[in-house]
Amino acid sequence: MEQPEKQEVAHRPKSGGKDSPKAQKPQEKAPFIARRLEVWDRVKKPTPQWPDEDIEVRLGADKEGKKFKLGSTPIEIAGKISTSLAKRVIVARVDGELWDLQTPLERSCHMEFLDFETPEGKMVFWHSTAHILGEAAEEIYGCKLAGGPPTEDGFYYDMRLPEGGVVQQADWKRLEKAVEQAVKEKQKFERLKMSKKELLEMFDYNEYKQRFIADKVAEEGSTVYRNGPFIDLCRGPHVPHTGYIKAFSIMKNSASYFLGDANNDSLQRIYGVSFPDKKKLDEYKKYLEEAAKRDHRKIGQDQELFMIDEMSPGSPFFLRDGVIIYNALRAFLRKQYRKRKYQEVRSPSMFNADLWKQSGHWAHYKDDMFTFEVEKAEWALKPMNCPAHCRIFDHRVRSYRELPMRMADFGVLHRNEASGALTGLTRVRRFEQDDAHIFCTEEQISQEILGLFDFLKTVYDLFGFTFKMKLSTRPEGFLGEVETWDNAEARLKEALDGFCNENNMKWDLNPGDGAFYGPKIDIKISDALKRDHQCATIQLDFQLPQQFNLEYVTGEASSKPKTDGAEAENKEKPDVKKEAKKEVKVASLDELRQARKQKKLKISDIAENCGIEEEVCFRIFDGTAEASAQDLTKLSNLLCGDPLGAPNYRKQLTPGYARPVMIHRAIFGSFERFMAILMEHFAGRWPFWLSPRQVLVVPVMPSVNDYVLEVQALFDEHDINIDVDVSADTMKAKIRNGQLAQYNFIFVVGAQEKESRTVNIRNRDDQATQAKGELIPLDEALEKMLKLRDSRALENKL
Repeated sequence: MEQPEKQEVAHRPKSGGKDSPKAQKPQEKAPFIARRLEVWDRVKKPTPQWPDEDIEVRLGADKEGKKFKLGSTPIEIAGKISTSLAKRVIVARVDGELWDLQTPLERSCHMEFLDFETPEGKMVFWHSTAHILGEAAEEIYGCKLAGGPPTEDGFYYDMRLPEGGVVQQADWKRLEKAVEQAVKEKQKFERLKMSKKELLEMFDYNEYKQRFIADKVAEEGSTVYRNGPFIDLCRGPHVPHTGYIKAFSIMKNSASYFLGDANNDSLQRIYGVSFPDKKKLDEYKKYLEEAAKRDHRKIGQDQELFMIDEMSPGSPFFLRDGVIIYNALRAFLRKQYRKRKYQEVRSPSMFNADLWKQSGHWAHYKDDMFTFEVEKAEWALKPMNCPAHCRIFDHRVRSYRELPMRMADFGVLHRNEASGALTGLTRVRRFEQDDAHIFCTEEQISQEILGLFDFLKTVYDLFGFTFKMKLSTRPEGFLGEVETWDNAEARLKEALDGFCNENNMKWDLNPGDGAFYGPKIDIKISDALKRDHQCATIQLDFQLPQQFNLEYVTGEASSKPKTDGAEAENKEKPDVKKEAKKEVKVASLDELRQARKQKKLKISDIAENCGIEEEVCFRIFDGTAEASAQDLTKLSNLLCGDPLGAPNYRKQLTPGYARPVMIHRAIFGSFERFMAILMEHFAGRWPFWLSPRQVLVVPVMPSVNDYVLEVQALFDEHDINIDVDVSADTMKAKIRNGQLAQYNFIFVVGAQEKESRTVNIRNRDDQATQAKGELIPLDEALEKMLKLRDSRALENKL
């Protein structure tokens, strides 16, 4: 069953020990399995006979279609093209929609074949394997399954074991054998459409499925998939049969919470991975070994870069050497900002909730914010900078001559991540972004986007990253008019085409995944292990400037009187009470369900904002309870009025003024996450300009310690990160310690070096320099180090 990602609990169950729940014993097949099959057999209809008609299928990049019989399946068509293709393909894409290989084609169409090497192919392959793991878990534990989605590196399944049992590592072999048996049986994946009522009956034994069906499934129902005795609620698609899975391994198990909420049941989670051949699994395990060596949490601890304390989970403490890297990254960006005409600003860390209600974030993002009360008013720590930058733009009259205005902010942000999701520097609650917002005219959009492409290419080239770009378009629950969105998306496509053609790149389309206020371009970088990381984002926003009534004087306008701070505070504000009294026509239950689906609102949020008990709200939406007239009115005002009952903040433009466009932009993303990526990309071997351990000076004997300290003082004056080792260790031990600590250069100095005021330099990345070589004058060594630092070169070479 595919569900949104659930958060993992921050601990793993221990094996053994007197306090550990006992391992689960094999048991007879759970009775609910037979009941599910009874419902399946009752609902399933005979396979229809297709008329003897032809359809036209255009394959891949072919311009002309080929004739096939109506009801042909993609796997049959693949077999007619090539036997090797039929063996390799995992899923089809039919008119842009992923399609089971075994599901008949109902019309003429365009079709593509996707194998395991494609992102979609991997997701389908892993999702199918998750179902086989679910089958094995039910067989061995008799458990109740929650969700089992594919992830970026495999899949997992959440489950509730009888009597609150815990999955033990000793169980892995039995689970893997059960999976192996299902694979040998080549169980077909079969798809069946069922009504909501039928689904509730089929899964009446499982409160987790019941909750999901009530909350997520529309009245017309959804689909289930069956393989062997296993049936699960699922949209699919899947591979044709279980025999496609040639290699499978359980990777770990842990605890989790249902729906990622600590107030819900604690579940057991089993992670796995699978491949179409054993060689790929062996390669993957070797890759994991290398990734473990590069784990930023290990490097951060070994090099004393950062720490996490239980008194503030998700809020990293940066230690001395970590701050050095942090500051070097920020200094580089500041230099780029000066070059590219950005203005750096700073905004407060906490705001009255009215700001977030006006921006729309309160309706869409409140659960992810830290909220609290100040003088009987709701406040929140800022999770992003954009509304604050709108306030800065609007604090005085703006002229077209000031545009484009590029506003950068290194302010501290807070997001209320679930405790189980917190991981090192990659998922945190407190962080800083290289955040910026550009206010410009519509005519300036294309040029500004191209300027941002040049900026991110400059940054990523510096670190040796390659990158890919993806355009995410209008989602459900969007703000604004369709025409405005179409215009924004067209501008971004134009800029992407120009940049990619010039740099021999391609960009991808990600339909329906834009932010609620505008389309965006997501940029993924590829590191030394060829892993993709989401860092940069560029979002075009026509909505926030309207929400905050931002405007600037056009060339034809006469100047608007300037307001001081006090007058600005007394600007006309929306009459919230008046707006709240606006009556909305009472909607039908179907209209309410559709409105909730479009706005992507949780029932718990709806219940809270309407003052209706959550359980009652659930029952109203699943049709098991009648809604009172009062409840229908509340729901109508909430779902069919403005988002979450927000007042209408938008006002008409002042004559002679125009509305700016806002571009949201980050390149590093968060500093914390970007540093984690860099630690793993460089494996802790920092390029000189970023390195907190640039030089270590090692004396040959104690009598030259005074010269060692003199060298340190000279390089310190020029901001070179230099340390000395005048401990009682042997010279060889000091050099070895310096090598393990990844110093870029080690200066070994003795009597000869002191006498001649020179140094003997060992380069971390050059084996030929590890023995005594040419002596370099101290001033020349300093000059070379400064030149290398200022060049920001990747290569550690003087």
